[in-house]
Amino acid sequence: MPNGWFVTGTDTGVGKTVVAAALTLATPGAYYWKPIQSGVAGDPATDTEAVARWTGLPPARILPEAYRLKLPASPHVSAAAEGVAIRRERLGLPPAPAPIIVEGAGGLMVPINDDATMLDLMVWLALPVVLVARTALGTINHTLLSLEALRRRGLALHALVLNGEPVPTTRETLRRWGKPERLIELRPLPVLNPEALRGLF
Repeated sequence: MPNGWFVTGTDTGVGKTVVAAALTLATPGAYYWKPIQSGVAGDPATDTEAVARWTGLPPARILPEAYRLKLPASPHVSAAAEGVAIRRERLGLPPAPAPIIVEGAGGLMVPINDDATMLDLMVWLALPVVLVARTALGTINHTLLSLEALRRRGLALHALVLNGEPVPTTRETLRRWGKPERLIELRPLPVLNPEALRGLF
């Protein structure tokens, strides 16, 4: 079993946090970690708090963020607004006795500072990637571009997850052109709790 998986998305709001929560529950003893959190406001205030609520995992298995930023924006913008420098040395995989499910922020090409993107963070951590995409109109272009970016950087795609009401033509187009080894379709859940999330994987 690898040290964990990196859950990323084709965009923000595609369901990365739900998939990361479900994957954490499905992996024996796994830990959840979101290295960079922007937009610390609202209820729940962070994706980390949402995962803790949805999974019911003990606090020790929900690792604290390396950066908690107030402004709901791209990490480099949020950090600059607070005079914070996001540094690579603070973004190493925390020590843990079991795999860590890492959740990214936004999509692959979102900058985290003046020199690096979320894709660079994936390269640094060198974990297999789970790419989450929505099934709505426009997803084919975004998903194929994301798959190409991952492959250009030599990252291993563990699975492509289509989150939303199934669209057979979209699924088959992505299977043909994207050639993912694993393609998983997830329907929207009416409730988010440990029982529902365990059923996903």
